[in-house]
Order: sequence, then structure tokens, then C-alpha cells
Amino acid sequence: MSAPSEPGWIRLFPPAGWLGAYRREWFSSDAVAGVTLAAYAIPVSLAYAALAGLPPQIGVYGYMLGGIGYALLGSSRQLAIGPTSAISLMIAGTVGALAGGDAIRYAQIASLAAFAVAVLCFIAWLFKLSVLVRLVSDSILVGFKAGAGLTIIMSQLPSLLGVAGGGHNFFDRAIKLAGQLGAVNLLVLAVGAVALLLLLFGERLLPGKPVGITIVALAIGTATLLGLPAYGVPVTGKIPEGLPALGIPTIGLLDFDDLFPLAAGCILLAYIEGVSAARSFAAKHGYPLDVRQEFLGLGAANLVVAFGHGYPVAGGLSQSAVNDSAGARTPLALVICSVTLGLCLLFFTGLLTNLPKAVLAAIVFAAVYKLVDVRALVRMWQVSRIDFYAATIALVSVLLLGILQGVLLASIASIFLLLARASRPNVAFLGRLPGSGRYSDSSRHADVEPLIGVIAFRPEASLLYINAETILDTVLIALRRAPGIRLVVCDLSASPYIDLAGAGMLHDLYDELAARKVIFSIVGAHAQLRDLLRAEGLAERTDSSQWLRSLDSVLGDEQAVTAQRTA
Repeated sequence: MSAPSEPGWIRLFPPAGWLGAYRREWFSSDAVAGVTLAAYAIPVSLAYAALAGLPPQIGVYGYMLGGIGYALLGSSRQLAIGPTSAISLMIAGTVGALAGGDAIRYAQIASLAAFAVAVLCFIAWLFKLSVLVRLVSDSILVGFKAGAGLTIIMSQLPSLLGVAGGGHNFFDRAIKLAGQLGAVNLLVLAVGAVALLLLLFGERLLPGKPVGITIVALAIGTATLLGLPAYGVPVTGKIPEGLPALGIPTIGLLDFDDLFPLAAGCILLAYIEGVSAARSFAAKHGYPLDVRQEFLGLGAANLVVAFGHGYPVAGGLSQSAVNDSAGARTPLALVICSVTLGLCLLFFTGLLTNLPKAVLAAIVFAAVYKLVDVRALVRMWQVSRIDFYAATIALVSVLLLGILQGVLLASIASIFLLLARASRPNVAFLGRLPGSGRYSDSSRHADVEPLIGVIAFRPEASLLYINAETILDTVLIALRRAPGIRLVVCDLSASPYIDLAGAGMLHDLYDELAARKVIFSIVGAHAQLRDLLRAEGLAERTDSSQWLRSLDSVLGDEQAVTAQRTA
């Protein structure tokens, strides 16, 4: 859904549009949504910061500052911005090796990554690169999300079991975890299991309600009353009070070659997930979404987060669903959420000291298990094997290589999948539908009348360098199997474009047919194709007056000529 024609400055600064149409009765809905989103964001942001290997308050900074940045330049009215599970794990799997064990450098690189994401977003907006991101197919995303979900779950199991864990990828973590099962802390396991069950049942029985913050409050109260830290249950510890100190991220920590892959992976994940969620809410509420403007919204969110020393953020479906179901009408809900989180950072961080880390692991688990969409994978296997194989490549690459390398490999696989599909187009060999002047694919309709002495084929794709040879081979195979052919007709009505290689293929086909003394005709070519065919000299080799005609009229002429010769 694209934005309608409107002044450029309004498209660049969306609040000028929605604030001008703001109604007083919307404020109560936005206020409730903002507070509800903050209640959802506190436990999730703490959990995702732990997943990223950063201090817990950094996750809260992401929601607080990211929401303000997106509200200024984003075009969605319900999208909620904050840390996500996949980006958090990507940071954990990449920044550690770059930081060399230095915790301060680790946090600096994470915020520098957010700054790099913002820069890349602005570049992508400037050069209108939203079309490139669409090259990543839905099947690739299903496999990637499943791999990311399994990887994240495996990374959180040690915290749920009270063991050290370790490992570099899914399988390495699984092997190390299996060797530590004898050291499971049953008390930690009980705390995590109870929290997980409450989250899962609460999500099902009380959809849209702040179940997470309620369970966090219960866990803190229980841990404090029973003195669980003294029994070896790990807790978050003291979280620094106060708002983040704003400052420019430390530039020069990394070479561009080290930083670019991380930032590119983050922007790919962030943009695809954010636009997918934003489109669904825009369609639901009936307003236009500017997919190019989303680069600016995402860039502004990450820029503000980088100045607050946070790490990359994105729009997520789960937090956006909370925002929408709570009644958000405009991005003002994000601003109210940010104010609420700011008050919590100023006055209430002390209450989070005894929050068990097993509860945070349970929150992550409950948030990501839906990423493993088994039904979608089974449906792909049943409907389209090539999509299933693409999803499997993405899934396995994430499990073996990690989130960053997995998403980059999945993106490359998506492009190759697109090329593979384009290289093997369907070539329909046509027959006449009984009692009509229409023609259809003989392989799909058993009742079509065969064309005697004629092969009529219709390439159902553009004629390009990647498929020209395949189309030629397919037609020549059909020619060898059908003796007595006097005419071959190429119907280009289903071919929107032809390049030089495609025109060269038609020349090669003409030469092959001429050697066999078979006439070659082209029909159904629209204006752009006719211009290129004429420029490539095909008007001298075929009857250009037939290019615009229908297949039925050309075959009718051919039959009339044949009848005259017979008579």
C-alpha cells in the first residue's frame, strides 16, 4: 500500500499529517496503549538485553528512545519499535568476537552498530532501495525465522536449567548442554518452568493483557520473600537509575569491513519484519503506508538509540500487536510509552533487583517459539518443493552459521532462487479449445484440439539471458518429437519484456527452422517488444505484419493457404 499524492514535506514528516487530523477522543486510547506497551516492554526489553549480552537497562533504552525516533519519521500508526530477539542474538553472536572480552568496548560497538544501521537506512531511503529488500522471498523468511527461533531457544535453555551452557552455534550449544544436564539446578528449573507455563497460559487466556509485567512482579515478590538469591538462583542485580546519557557513538572502533556485515544484517531483518508488520496494521485500519518512508522511520529510531548508547532496534509484530490491541490510534502512543519507561528508569529500577534470570529466559522463550512455523514448512513441502528447499537452506544456514551469516546467506539464496525460477519458465504448447478461436496449454487441458502440422508455443515469462537457452531447447525437443511440422508460431502475449539474448534466441530458432524448411512466425508482441524485434533485424526474417495479430488469425490464414495449395 503506497502513500497518496501529498506535499513532499508531509511525506518526509508524517506527524504533520496525523497531528493535523488528530481528534481529542483519540488521546485516551493512545494513552492506554502507551502505558500498556510500556508494561509489555519492560520485561521483554530486559530479557532481550540479556540475550544480547548487554546490561538490562540498555534494552529499556531501546524501547524508550526508538519509539521517539520512529514517531517522528515513521509512516505506520501502530508499529512499535524496540529490541527484537533475532537482532539481540545477532549482536551477541557478532560483537563478542569484535570486542575481545572488553565489556565497555562491547557496549560501544553495539551502539556503533545502531548508528551504522541509521546511516544505511538513510542511504537506502535516498537511493530507493526498498525494492531490493523485497527480493528476499517469504519462503526464505519462514526458514530463517524457524532457524532463529530454534537458535534463540537453545541459547536460553541454560538459563532455564541453571547451567553454564556455551557453544558457537545451535548444534555446538546442544552438545555442550547435553553434557551439563547432570548439573541442572532444580530450583532454577522450577522458577523458569512456572514462569514459562504462566506466560503461555496467560497469553492464551488473556490476549492483549500485560501478562508479562504481572509475572515479573510475582517473580520479584516471590524471590524477595523466599530469599531465592541465597539459594543460588541468579537475579538481574541492581539496575542503574536515571535516563541514558546522550552522546555521539565512538567512531573508529571498527573498520568498515567489520561493521558493515553486522549493520547490513540488522537493517535487512529490521526492515523486512517492520514493513511486514506495518503493512498488516495499515490494511486493517485503512490508511496508506509509505514503504520507502519506513527507511527514514527506522533510521531515526536507530539514530536516537545510538545517541543513547543502545543497540539496533526494529519494529516487531508482537509488540505492535500489543500496541494495536490496546487501542493505539497514532504514534503518540509510542511517545507516551517512552515517557512511562523514562519514569520507570528514574524511580522504579530498584524494584527489579531480585528478578530471576530464569524468568527473563522464559519471557524470551515465550516470545520466540512461534517463529518455528512447522505448519508453513509442511505446507511448502506439499505445495512447492522449491520453496521448501529454499526455507530449509535458510533454516540450516542459521543453525550452522549463526544469525548474521545465516541472514546474509539466506538473502543470497533468495536471489538465486529468483534466478532459478526465472531460468525455467513454463513453455505452453498450445491447442485449440473446441468450438472457439481460443487456445490453451495442451498439457493442462486434455480436451484441446491438436494443431496438425503446426507447433504454437507461448513462453510464459520475459525472454531473458537466463532463460533463453532453456526455451530454445524446449521448443527444439518438441520439434524433434513431431515430424511433418510446416509452421512454428511463437506467441509473445505472455512475455512482458525481451532482452538481447532473448532476441538472439529467436534468431537461432529461425536459423534452425529454416534449415528444416519450416516457416517461423511471431504473434502477440506488444509495442516495446516490436520495437526491439525490429531493431534486432527480425523484421527481415519474419513477417512483421503478424507480430500484433492473434494466434487464431495467423493460423486461419495458414489454413486457408494450405487449402488453396491442396485444391
